[in-house]
Amino acid sequence: MLIADSVPLKMLQRVSRVAKDERDKLRTLLVYWIEHNREHCSEFAEWAEKAKAMGEEELARDIRQAAEQMDKAGVLFSRSLKKLGGK
Repeated sequence: MLIADSVPLKMLQRVSRVAKDERDKLRTLLVYWIEHNREHCSEFAEWAEKAKAMGEEELARDIRQAAEQMDKAGVLFSRSLKKLGGK
């Protein structure tokens, strides 16, 4: 006997609706995170240049590396969004 055979139809429908709501919420969050990270990366690049201008080469390099990691996160977020049927 399958578990679904012993679960009332209304319960299955509710679980399905909750799962859809969660998918929609996750899709919305991914879109937000992608854009939010882009904004931060732009700001990081600006501050890396300022740090470099102050003679803080190592600091500038660290900031640029952090921005690169955020870019990688953005790629993964975009891939995840596509898997959920987003753009």
